[in-house]
Amino acid sequence: MFIFDSARKEKREFIPQNEGKVTLYVCGPTVYDDAHLGHAKSALVFDLLTRVLRAHGYEVTYARNITDIDDKIIKKAREQNKKISEITTFYTSSFHAEMAALGVQRPDIEPKATESLEAMYEMIQKLIDKGHAYTTPSGDVYFDTSSDSGYLSLSKRVQEENDKQNRVESSEEKRNSADFALWKSVKDGSVTFESPFGLGRPGWHLECSAMIEKHLASSHAEYAVDIHGGGADLLFPHHENEAAQTRCATNHALAAYWMHNGFVNIDGEKMSKSLGNSFFLKDALKIYDGEVLRFYLLGTHYRSNFNFNTQDLEASKKRLDKLYRVKKRLFGLTGEEVATAFQNELLKALGDDLNISAALALIDELINKINETLDTPGKHKEFKREALSNLAYIERVLGFGVQNPYEYFQSGVDEATKAKLAELIEKRSEAKKAKDFAASDAIRDQILAYGVQIMDTPQGTFWEKI
Repeated sequence: MFIFDSARKEKREFIPQNEGKVTLYVCGPTVYDDAHLGHAKSALVFDLLTRVLRAHGYEVTYARNITDIDDKIIKKAREQNKKISEITTFYTSSFHAEMAALGVQRPDIEPKATESLEAMYEMIQKLIDKGHAYTTPSGDVYFDTSSDSGYLSLSKRVQEENDKQNRVESSEEKRNSADFALWKSVKDGSVTFESPFGLGRPGWHLECSAMIEKHLASSHAEYAVDIHGGGADLLFPHHENEAAQTRCATNHALAAYWMHNGFVNIDGEKMSKSLGNSFFLKDALKIYDGEVLRFYLLGTHYRSNFNFNTQDLEASKKRLDKLYRVKKRLFGLTGEEVATAFQNELLKALGDDLNISAALALIDELINKINETLDTPGKHKEFKREALSNLAYIERVLGFGVQNPYEYFQSGVDEATKAKLAELIEKRSEAKKAKDFAASDAIRDQILAYGVQIMDTPQGTFWEKI
């Protein structure tokens, strides 16, 4: 398996520290607002990575954090006159529900900042003791970037005197413009936590390093984790600062491999709330099935910037429709799964830095082959068995084709209409059993008036949207 390492800027063979086992940490959401397409893209990329690693036979421990201590959370709680916990609980639940709609599997470990304070205190103290952090007269604790000879080795940036980070954490008490807060003293009566450094709140960069040490790192390992991932926007300063903290506080580097997914653009413009074009995932899910969005968002290589537009999404859906039409042709057939050459080729493609284009091309070829074979007279028993195994493999590794193929084509029909159609189909079935064919035909016409077509199969009667 090969991974493009963002730190070394090259594709490298993936070799975990412990044979057969992989530790993966990905930066998760700050739960003060609804998830947008950028969150979705990142979550999908690392869901795919986890699935591919497991398909390669690795035992994966995947951690993704929840940031539930943040100034933006406090601001929203004040604006809505709610408790902090109400805000964080609501948006955490929303995030989980929306990720589930995309087929994103929950991580093995999902630590929250509020549950990791002791680990943060411990890391701050280590950095102070080793001379890598200092306390200001006002009670803030800053990381001293000049004390770390490896600072900026991850992002390969050239430090400027008036750096962006200085604009974010401006303070006359900092020794260097690039120094960043580990602990922020708070005396305004807002949300604070009691710590060895006084009342305050932890710096954002600190929590991930502390969580990794608490949940994943081994004191004897060269790296805290095998893979650290997140969006490209986190490379600097967040990941740079994480790496510096861990390197200076412990006896190991933070990650052996760094992976970053590209930005999500909407009609060519980088998604940014400041530009007013943030596209919330909840809005997309009102229009499109979650699996359609999954297929579309994963359809471009994870390192590339993604241009979200409805035309490409509709074209992507048509490609996914072909997979489901094949599933319909094999619906109801069962059999034990078998290993196939297709599965080996698919895993080889995905093992090449998640080469989704090659993987989708293989799936297209498979669909064409299945259709051509099924169109040829014959029972094709062994072929159907292999076809079912290959579709199950696609479902497991890529998360495509997970639904009942008939129900998939019902997307876009509201729940009230679905309930009415279910009622009419049941009445039609009863009329057919009673051999009342006139009533059966009349009910069929009622069903068709909803703009759907019905299919009578050995597994029952199904309908789909025309």
